[in-house]
Amino acid sequence: MGKKEFQEYDPPVLYKNMKIINDVDVKMRDGKHLSININLPDGNEKYPALLAIATHNKDLQETEYNTSLPPAPSWSRFWFGPSEAGDSRFLTSRGYSHVVAQARGGGKSDSGNPYENLYDMYDLIEWIAVQDWCDGNVGMVGLSNFSEFQMLAASTQPPHLKAIFPLDPAWCYTPFREINMGGFINTVFMHIAASSIAHMSRAKPPILDDNEETLWQKAMQNPDYRMYRNIYNFLSQKGTNPTLSMLWSFLLHPYEIEDDMEKALEKVSKINIPVYTGAGQYGIDYHIHWSGSQNYFSELKGIPKKLLLTGPAHQPRPYHAVDVHKEIVKWYDFWLKGIDTGIMDEPTVRYYVTGENKWRYADSWPIPETVWKPYYLDSWERLRETPIEPYSWEGTAEPDAFVQSPPTITNTIAKLRYMTDPLSNDTLVAGPISMNFFASLDSEDTNWIVTIKDLGPDCSDRTGRHGEREIPDLPEKYLTKGFLRASLRELDEERSKPWKPFYKLTKESEKPVIPGEINEYKIEVMSVCHMFKAGHRICVEISCLDMPDGACCAADTEYIPYHICRNATVCHKIYRDGNHPSHILLPIVPLSEK
Repeated sequence: MGKKEFQEYDPPVLYKNMKIINDVDVKMRDGKHLSININLPDGNEKYPALLAIATHNKDLQETEYNTSLPPAPSWSRFWFGPSEAGDSRFLTSRGYSHVVAQARGGGKSDSGNPYENLYDMYDLIEWIAVQDWCDGNVGMVGLSNFSEFQMLAASTQPPHLKAIFPLDPAWCYTPFREINMGGFINTVFMHIAASSIAHMSRAKPPILDDNEETLWQKAMQNPDYRMYRNIYNFLSQKGTNPTLSMLWSFLLHPYEIEDDMEKALEKVSKINIPVYTGAGQYGIDYHIHWSGSQNYFSELKGIPKKLLLTGPAHQPRPYHAVDVHKEIVKWYDFWLKGIDTGIMDEPTVRYYVTGENKWRYADSWPIPETVWKPYYLDSWERLRETPIEPYSWEGTAEPDAFVQSPPTITNTIAKLRYMTDPLSNDTLVAGPISMNFFASLDSEDTNWIVTIKDLGPDCSDRTGRHGEREIPDLPEKYLTKGFLRASLRELDEERSKPWKPFYKLTKESEKPVIPGEINEYKIEVMSVCHMFKAGHRICVEISCLDMPDGACCAADTEYIPYHICRNATVCHKIYRDGNHPSHILLPIVPLSEK
């Protein structure tokens, strides 16, 4: 590999106490003010500064408040996502000032839209750099929305911003694309808002302009939206909840805007400083961070960059994970303090493999050694390594089928599943995945959902003997999913790769399905890092519906949402004969000690 293996970094404690200055107003170039909290090491020197800025309430990040509460793991009912600016006590004890800022338009900062005033971050970073407690070197920290603002700040190129560490960044491409994978409308923001709009209105519904009024009238008549009373209630109030403005725009115009992709890539191209990004496999549930971090890693060019892909459990809240904070200091000790921590001599990618519960390393992502292996759909729920022979009896098979009724009349999710035989060897699947299949509908549209699971262990034989004719109920582990609205199946051929289909998702590319017509679908399935152990089965499921898991169309966990499905009964037929080689393309990584 030519690089050293990863080495744990344990930065020494330099300061045992800290100084806190809360609610400082900083003037921006247009006269508006941002409110910030400043956490300093208890010394009289100048320190590198680490800025965390987001739309989240900065008082949720306040040091004394968070010190009074034990960090909650992701399985706690008291896990609360927005407390994610970083551990001030850890950072200041290692010789960094930690500045937590409230973006304009929220909390104690002045009004305005932070996304229309990106130079707020430029101005704030340059203000920090000349304070008597800063040595002129500035980096950034924080998860999720804090990481989104790191990327936006870097794109404005403030001179004193030397590096960033955005874990769980939001959309590299467009919000529509990465929130609503395959154009399938995601309800995640309805649940993250944690403030149901049922039974209340924020204000009298506004008068819309003619174009928006037309779109609103169409949305109000959409039978899929009307099926979800919480969505219909939100629509009826014409978007008066400002925290859900993005969902409002998706419901009225459920497509990507024609030139938004080019604007997004132009923003990314302006990032010219070192970037350490990443996310955890928990992000598969709501798409944004898992896809966003990997897309950023792919698109960032000509700069030092690293990628960290962690396991399926969310970081604790308040965000304090010691192992990650050690890595943050390892990164900034190198880039802001000039200490040779060895971080740039280590592998570029570190990824956690479920199934063996082990860290592995790679030079890039996708992993260069990857072998892209197709597994073909077969009869009797089988998934096989060889294609169907067209000039044989097996090549003339009838299609499989499932019928899904809407969730207003059933809790049953219909699906087809396909499984390998028990694997003879451990099999490492790590990287992006593509599901390619042929299907027909008796309707003009559906929402495809492809799910990959690990089944087993399984020591059974399947024979004609009594008790061996069916595969027994097996332990199963959910791994990842992919989504596609059938009418938005048109690919952008220039951007697509065999393992990563890239759809156009625009209104102009929409093609309603002709009932009975067989179409080919190429579905992006979110990447996974998993070891299928010998004796386990690889399982692929195809369905079209997911369900709320709480009452009143709520999600029981804020970041595990459902999607807006069809209010119709639809018959789906999957073809897997010699002329329709339906298969899933899996990234098989040859096993070594990496």
